[in-house]
Amino acid sequence: MEEHSGRHFTVAVFVVWDGKVLLHLHRKLGMWLPPGGHIEENELPDDAAVREVLEETGLEVGLVGEKRDDVDDPVQLHRPAGVQLENIGPGHQHIDLIYFARPEGAVEIEESFGEDKVGWYGPEEWDGMEVNAEVRGWCEMALDALAAD
Repeated sequence: MEEHSGRHFTVAVFVVWDGKVLLHLHRKLGMWLPPGGHIEENELPDDAAVREVLEETGLEVGLVGEKRDDVDDPVQLHRPAGVQLENIGPGHQHIDLIYFARPEGAVEIEESFGEDKVGWYGPEEWDGMEVNAEVRGWCEMALDALAAD
């Protein structure tokens, strides 16, 4: 199978802090997205979500959402806030697991990541950034879910 064909499991992480969502301008796609990417072989989705945020923004996060805590075995994972099938190109799809998270520790973006246009953005800024409807919807859901948390 070619690298850019078939179905791949991916994660997208909407990190919320102070009424804003962590977004970055994806170089290849030229659009504002949350941190995320492919789940590596033998990697747990929870671990992939945390790893992708760290790699793309330098921030450590904790996932927020439903996770059973009444049993130790089998290991319980966070339930994604959503799952969607994205058509990337002919014969290429992403099964995208959507997570919500909060920062753990520092919330400042390191200067090296600033070059990639990574930052905290609130609803009042999204229009000027041309955040698409799908991403905007998840941002709104994350803000709503974590405001009540």
